[in-house]
Amino acid sequence: MKQESLFANSGQNEPLANRVRPQNLAQFVGQEQLLGPGKILREIIDNDQVSSMIFWGPPGVGKTTLAEIIARQSQASFYNFSAVDSSITKIRKIMKQAEAEHEVGQKTLVFVDEIHRFNKAQQDAFLPYVERGSIILIGATTENPSFEVNSALLSRCKVFVLKPLEVKDIIKLLQNALRNPNGFGKLTVKISKQEIKAIAKFANGDARTALNTLEMAVLNGNKSGNTIAVTMDSLEQLITQKSVLYDKDGEEHYNIISALHKSMRNSDVDAAIYWLSRMLEGGEDPLYIARRLVRFASEDIGLADTNALNVAVNVFQACQFIGMPECDVHLTEAVIYLSLAPKSNSVYKARLAAEEDVKKTIDEPVPLQIRNAPTKLMKDLGYGKGYQLAHYAKDKLTTMKTMPPSLEGHEYYLPTSQGHEDRFKKRLEQIKEWHKEHDK
Repeated sequence: MKQESLFANSGQNEPLANRVRPQNLAQFVGQEQLLGPGKILREIIDNDQVSSMIFWGPPGVGKTTLAEIIARQSQASFYNFSAVDSSITKIRKIMKQAEAEHEVGQKTLVFVDEIHRFNKAQQDAFLPYVERGSIILIGATTENPSFEVNSALLSRCKVFVLKPLEVKDIIKLLQNALRNPNGFGKLTVKISKQEIKAIAKFANGDARTALNTLEMAVLNGNKSGNTIAVTMDSLEQLITQKSVLYDKDGEEHYNIISALHKSMRNSDVDAAIYWLSRMLEGGEDPLYIARRLVRFASEDIGLADTNALNVAVNVFQACQFIGMPECDVHLTEAVIYLSLAPKSNSVYKARLAAEEDVKKTIDEPVPLQIRNAPTKLMKDLGYGKGYQLAHYAKDKLTTMKTMPPSLEGHEYYLPTSQGHEDRFKKRLEQIKEWHKEHDK
């Protein structure tokens, strides 16, 4: 791996996003919550007090650009690592070189792109040099660093969250690219404000996507001498299909399934349909979604609507039968039903309460009266003695105890009056009243 120069001229064969990359904070667009006047990251950079940090945010929001600007402003040696070609041997070699530079007063900034793709051993190789201050480590990740960065390394880094760029920020970047001599400043590009805004909206907060789309639009525009005209007709061919931000193995997967679950729990049917659609457009396995709906039917609706579980199971089977894309409507039907159904988590809470007793108490023996006695020895030991068959009783209830003696009086199921559960609540009250009258 060779040390990269931050000051080399960009070739015109480079992608537009590289050619017009901001060189200083004055040119940087977006992330005002971090880089605005008086904000902490801006103060750290301006005062040259940079320490190791992690930039966490979606693609195309300026993580790499910001790291390069910091290195340039602090006049530090800059090394860029990629998980693809960064063996532990290479990392240690560069780290020793950085340590030697540190001893003569030269700062070294190490940028680790997609640090979440580095394995534990690779991440550990940086740790002693970060601890000694031999390097300033800046890691960039699209994944939650709490889960993807080693805790020892993470504890020594400040995490900054970068947000998707707003449409106005991307419009500014596109306009800059059209004026920049390294971009299209040497050409006369005819493109309307409407077309620039269309690209900005399509980019979905990703500057790289926006600049790549602009580049393709210009390269495929109508050429006449030094003038290129971009038309909405040609542009629409480039922006007809938006790439949905959704990683089936990453944090966004869990964020969106959480959003779906909580929208349904909140009976917000429109939000629930939206989050479902985000998952489907992102390529999520429909059976995964269907399984979550089956769980929701019991956890958040339970006996308030006894048909909810039937609907969820039927939809799961429909997804198995026909798959995507046809089963999208079945999933939508289930989401609508579950969102609008009355809600009760009494079943879920009953399970948790009983689970807590099981964990906190000894393994209570099964009372003899409700044990089976298939052999003479078991009968002689009292198995099944005193058993009362409820079907033979007038009210189909008996005074026989079935709870371990030490747990008598513990109640787990506390029904609500929501939907159909009200009749279960009334039935339970009837049973309790019967026992008050008949139990000795």
